[in-house]
Amino acid sequence: MATDKAQQAAHQAVNPVAAGSLLADRAYDELKAAVLANRLRPGDALSVPALASQMGISRSPVREAVQRLIHDGLASHVPHRGAVVSTVDLDDVRQLYVVREVMEGLAARLATERLDATKVGELRDLLEQHERVVTSDYDERAHIEMDMAYHRLIREVAGNTHLTSALDTIQGKAHLALHSLWRSPEAPRLAVAEHRRIFEAMTAGDPDEAELAAREHIRRLRIRLSQAVASGPDQDGPVPGIHPVA
Repeated sequence: MATDKAQQAAHQAVNPVAAGSLLADRAYDELKAAVLANRLRPGDALSVPALASQMGISRSPVREAVQRLIHDGLASHVPHRGAVVSTVDLDDVRQLYVVREVMEGLAARLATERLDATKVGELRDLLEQHERVVTSDYDERAHIEMDMAYHRLIREVAGNTHLTSALDTIQGKAHLALHSLWRSPEAPRLAVAEHRRIFEAMTAGDPDEAELAAREHIRRLRIRLSQAVASGPDQDGPVPGIHPVA
């Protein structure tokens, strides 16, 4: 019965994938998006038959996509169950954020040195959209997607493919825990304000301040995450997907 429910949840969590020569890539992109948007939740079974049926493709590319999720740390193999969406413990998330703090700071520094008018406009537009999301009709999924998009755009401007690849993996796993952060109504607004400070430093042409602002943003995310986990039982129960550790 539990397996049937898990498969049904997975069946409803992903969208059809268009036919093409890179089905495994498309299946991977869709599954990764579903995990990061919390449509596939920590602990959910990644049933290849169920996912293939929902996406309207054969099992082989889905199987390959699931293996890539395991490689990225977004899924894990559980004996007698198969692949499931990863859960993370608080200590692991803290370690990820320590590394991410340094790397996001470097990305902001490099991006400041390469910023042009076009990218300034893209960053400003994204910030304005994000502010509207968190100050009017709050949409958690839109907020998380814009949060990730903002950091991806900075990495794109930074222009270092090795840094981007490493940060994509770290941010993906770290975002498994981010849904707990947005339980506080102030956390999304604080995130946007911190994004704006990074933007202002970058557009002022100050790489030192941009790096400092980016590092401070990630450090504060780590602190807010710890606070959210600590207060979880007093709100709506334990934070999903995170195992607190002593």
